[in-house]
Amino acid sequence: SVLRWPDSGTVDRTVRAWAERAGTSRRDVRRIGYFGSYARGEAGVGSDLDLLLLVAHSPLPPWKRPLELPLEELPVPAEALVYTLEEWKGLPQRSPRLARVLREETRWLLPPP
Repeated sequence: SVLRWPDSGTVDRTVRAWAERAGTSRRDVRRIGYFGSYARGEAGVGSDLDLLLLVAHSPLPPWKRPLELPLEELPVPAEALVYTLEEWKGLPQRSPRLARVLREETRWLLPPP
């Protein structure tokens, strides 16, 4: 048998449905988007999906927050950055380059723009 990597359209449709489910099942989620190669239209075989979630608040440290997400439901490997709204507001001061990339590249899925 031949394994096929999902095309960008399939990944986009799947992540939109995933975001809708995540947004309705978790009351603390304020925004969900993706950035990186899929957002830039440069994804290819082996590309992972870079997600960005903004939550109202979280008692967990940032590195533990993605562990609560059902990333295995996505059709490609995925990584997530999960920021509280307060952390998101302070990101340009703490990490200007990352803040710029996220501001320029993120394709917001929830809520729709």
